[in-house]
Amino acid sequence: MPEHAVANWRLVAARVERGWHTQEDFAAAYDDKARELREQARISVRQVRRWESGESTWPNRDARRVLEAMFGCPLEDLGFRRPARTTRRRPGESEEKLEGCDVRRRTFLGLAGAAPMLDLDALDHLTDAAHGARRHGGGELLGHLRTALDDAARADGLAGPHEALPTVLGILTGINSAARTAAPGLRRELLILGARGAELAAWLHRDAGAPERAVAYWHHQAKEWATLTGDGAMHAYVLLRQAQATDRTDPARMLDLARAATTGPWTLPPRPRAEAFQQQARALALIGARVEEVARTLERAHDALGQATPASGPATCTGPLGDGYTDQRLMVQSAICYREAGQSERAVSLFGQHLATGVFAPRDRAFFSTCV
Repeated sequence: MPEHAVANWRLVAARVERGWHTQEDFAAAYDDKARELREQARISVRQVRRWESGESTWPNRDARRVLEAMFGCPLEDLGFRRPARTTRRRPGESEEKLEGCDVRRRTFLGLAGAAPMLDLDALDHLTDAAHGARRHGGGELLGHLRTALDDAARADGLAGPHEALPTVLGILTGINSAARTAAPGLRRELLILGARGAELAAWLHRDAGAPERAVAYWHHQAKEWATLTGDGAMHAYVLLRQAQATDRTDPARMLDLARAATTGPWTLPPRPRAEAFQQQARALALIGARVEEVARTLERAHDALGQATPASGPATCTGPLGDGYTDQRLMVQSAICYREAGQSERAVSLFGQHLATGVFAPRDRAFFSTCV
């Protein structure tokens, strides 16, 4: 995470929640709103960077008007610090209205009816705890961050990326902030966790339809942290995820990435290794390889999965890599490979056998059903 992305994570989370996934997107949306309001002031990406870094604590009058129109709440709720006081009431605005906005602020990162997630107050606590990580050893902080990341990943499975993404960005901010001042051992543990979170952020951005550059940024961040901590398996896993994120119109790149995940100077655990072979098979089918080569590569996936130890519990974001990759998932993805290879009847048969087993989450089943 770049230096400027640390201080004002509230603004970062708020803009992403509204669909402005990059600073360029936000600057363009700001200029559009300024024109709509007939304000003369425009902003640059550099100004957005200053706001998100906390270097510019209180926007000028014109910028305040535009920002309040864009977000629909006081600037304090976006992490800006008013010079003279921390709260304010607009002319004619009641205490009830202010209280309602504060409730929205506290529940902004919450997810009703689903897995518990960190709200803004909880993330504030984590950020404060980060500053004391060196002094207190950081064990409690790491535990909170792991739990929060796992909860966010579960929330994505239940309700989708738009609910989970702001929380994940806040968690990554806490990790990055704590790592700056942590002792070496704790710093390494934080960056290992950060690589997991950054890979999740990349996947959430992709699932939310964010621009490719946003997805690529988080993949790059995940690989950087994995490299810094010597976590070769995680580096390879991100290569696999990059292969999965590659558009089917570029099967050569998809194949290169999936092969790199299984042939580089690292060893993937059996489950993600199986998934990487399956991705190679799909790329081969898209390239036009013979169906026999696709089938042989899928056999390698089955062999790798056969070496996996039984999962000790439900798969989590911070648990063993790829622990959620099962025989049923491999069979359904094998059906996709055969469909890409022109073996439609074989694909439909596999889909029929394995999609009806009830082992897939509703969102996964819906996705795979569209592939039939």
